[in-house]
Amino acid sequence: MDIQGKNAVIVGGASGMGRASAQMLAARGAQVAILDRPGGEGEKVAAEIGGRFYEGDITDHAGIEAVLAEAVAELGGLHVAVNTAGGGIAKRTLTKGGPHDLESFVSVVNLNLVSTFNLNRLQAWHMSQGEPDEDGERGVIVNTASIAAFEGQIGQVAYSASKAGIAGMALTMARDLGNVGVRVLAIAPSLFETGAVAGLPPEMIPPLVEGNAFPKRMGRPEEYAKLACAIVENGMLNGQCLRLDAGMRFAPR
Repeated sequence: MDIQGKNAVIVGGASGMGRASAQMLAARGAQVAILDRPGGEGEKVAAEIGGRFYEGDITDHAGIEAVLAEAVAELGGLHVAVNTAGGGIAKRTLTKGGPHDLESFVSVVNLNLVSTFNLNRLQAWHMSQGEPDEDGERGVIVNTASIAAFEGQIGQVAYSASKAGIAGMALTMARDLGNVGVRVLAIAPSLFETGAVAGLPPEMIPPLVEGNAFPKRMGRPEEYAKLACAIVENGMLNGQCLRLDAGMRFAPR
């Protein structure tokens, strides 16, 4: 799919990998809408790229449905969706104090997996209403997993389960949506310079990336954005989760 002239929604586009994706898609000629929580830099980013910002909480499933519909209506349709919003906790399945509480496990799964699926089902519907291009393609959905989906570390049981679900949805959803010309992929990053990790002192970085084959550094948000754009542009990419990890394999801790 040619990015030029397409309509894109970036969920989590106020910061990190979502922000970089919004900036790169806009630079390549897409009309971009950023969906994110209030209080961040969503409005600033949108203004910088000539896009629009919409406030929304992805765990408010009915509310985000309305926000997404408003964004798509103002864009005039939807061709590209990049979903980067999410988070996690650090808790073991068992501790000396007892078992992992169920509430926080459910909360992480709802934030990362259920909310992503809710976005996907709605994004796919909006895409299906558009006209196909010369290849019969109507849209591309890019979700964000993690290499923790495959090698979760101690204390990541909730996060790993939620991200494994995102990775696992890719092929099934791609098969579900093939008849309407919508592709679905996930990107599984390793450690990237986003969120709290971006603020770590330089001396703390080398031990964290020691497991990288090469390069021995954290990923940069623009490297996620480059892969997201490559996914959009390459019609033969579909139904899989692509690792973006410098050859990293997480150790148990």
